[in-house]
Amino acid sequence: MDKQLQQIRKDFPILNQKVNDEPLVYLDNAATSQKPNQVIDEIVRYYQNDNANTRRGVHTLGERATEEFEAARQKVQQFINAKESREIIFTKGATDSLNLVASTYGEDNIEAGDEIVISVMEHHSNLIPWQQLANRKKAVLKYIGLTADGQLDMIDAKKQITDKTRIVSIAHASNVLGVTNDIKQLAKITHAHNAIMVADGAQAVPHMPVDVQDLDVDFYAFSGHKMLAPMGIGVLYGKADLLKSMPPYQYGGEMIDFVEKYQSTWTDIPWKFEAGTQNVSGAVGLGKAIDYLSSIGMENVENYEKELVSYVLPKLLEIDGLTVYGPQDADHHSGVISFNLKGLHPHDVATALDMDGVAIRAGHHCAQPLMKYLDLVATARASFYIYNNKQDADGLIQAICDTKEFFKV
Repeated sequence: MDKQLQQIRKDFPILNQKVNDEPLVYLDNAATSQKPNQVIDEIVRYYQNDNANTRRGVHTLGERATEEFEAARQKVQQFINAKESREIIFTKGATDSLNLVASTYGEDNIEAGDEIVISVMEHHSNLIPWQQLANRKKAVLKYIGLTADGQLDMIDAKKQITDKTRIVSIAHASNVLGVTNDIKQLAKITHAHNAIMVADGAQAVPHMPVDVQDLDVDFYAFSGHKMLAPMGIGVLYGKADLLKSMPPYQYGGEMIDFVEKYQSTWTDIPWKFEAGTQNVSGAVGLGKAIDYLSSIGMENVENYEKELVSYVLPKLLEIDGLTVYGPQDADHHSGVISFNLKGLHPHDVATALDMDGVAIRAGHHCAQPLMKYLDLVATARASFYIYNNKQDADGLIQAICDTKEFFKV
């Protein structure tokens, strides 16, 4: 992987710069990933050669754009092993995808007294849509707790999921705690109670192989911008029978069959959920990002990130006054590492690290209930990806030590 890593880093021009006169160490990948030349060039090529609206014109450019848009859909299908391409809906991102499920399936299938089960570690995008649905419908929103080391408590999951449960929605991987949840087992528990399983895959699909048929999820959401693709493009996978039974999410052009003055009918899935002009260049860019990741191999991506975590996590744990949240062993920890330095606010830590050219995130990470559960205001968070190396890890460690020395903590 070392020789391949050298080539991978060359594909990301944004990494070749200095920040505050220091070489950039980009460790905010859980927020958004950088884009390789191959994706950037593909988007430019599309706009220079094939730009047109899809499914509307019979002219050549329109046909090319439509073919590329649908080819991207097929790449997504193959990448996550969906049964058929019509189970892939293009959205703005994971947030949009989860809102789509809550606003369509949820609106039609949740009644007063029904239960919706999520976990305390959820990102706001997989919390607020269910919270607001429960409020509207007078349903019961329930939370699965965590074990002492920050993993999802599967014993509690079996208690929270009951015959009254209609929807379970859980992050496949946490954006704060660095844990990967057993979605396949959760789906088994959920289906045993005749409920549906939704997974937020925003932090999983970029970092590990995902097979939605093997997981047996009913819906799976993720974003392109966390997996080398442009911002503003995302995916909702849904089982075909469920998608066919759901009402449209939005109304307008291209999602219709017939429109009369006082009544309309809808076209087939997936286009029923893709009203209006679509983000064709985003889909094309996502397709090229999938090509790039597939050329590396998602097993290799996962193994390489584990290698990096095995290198950096013990070094972080050795720093006096530094607390790492989530599992303390590399075997159970993803490339997302949240921590705090005793005596310093996380924002001060992130600002100090930026002065050394190290880009991390600080705040509540759109997970305020989790922060309250952990009795924290915020954390600092470093997150690694395929173009990071051990030198980046060393840069993080050195910047933290410099910060400790500067603030004398």
